Amino acid sequence: MAGFNGAKAAFFHLDGGEARLLTYLRDDFPHLPWPGHWDLPGGGREGDETAEACLLREFREEFGLTLPAARLLYRAEFPPMAGGDLPGIFFAAEITISEIAAIRFGSEGQCWEMMRVTDYFGHPRAIPALITRLRHVAPLFGIRL
Repeated sequence: MAGFNGAKAAFFHLDGGEARLLTYLRDDFPHLPWPGHWDLPGGGREGDETAEACLLREFREEFGLTLPAARLLYRAEFPPMAGGDLPGIFFAAEITISEIAAIRFGSEGQCWEMMRVTDYFGHPRAIPALITRLRHVAPLFGIRL
């Protein structure tokens, strides 16, 4: 892909009960977009990296996990979340219980949580653009909203 501004992903844990989503609480610095809001893994593009490389680098930096690109089961282009002309790329994948146990949270953000997908949709500090993206991808994973 020639141009994109960043990549985000929904990492779902589907355990037969209620689906959960890997989220983190953004830092509460006023210069950040959506300070103190619940976000999903990912971030801005560096150099000429691909969207997959961007997402997986950010995932490693934020959560300490390394996953192969083949684990990304969904990919779509969306309008930019924070302005600009270049689109954002949104991915989705499943995350296992052993991967969740291996998370080593990085230095960005206040905390992380495996939040129920339904709770994210109703959360007053969920990022609206991510709710829109999740509406597209959740049914592909058998998640009813």
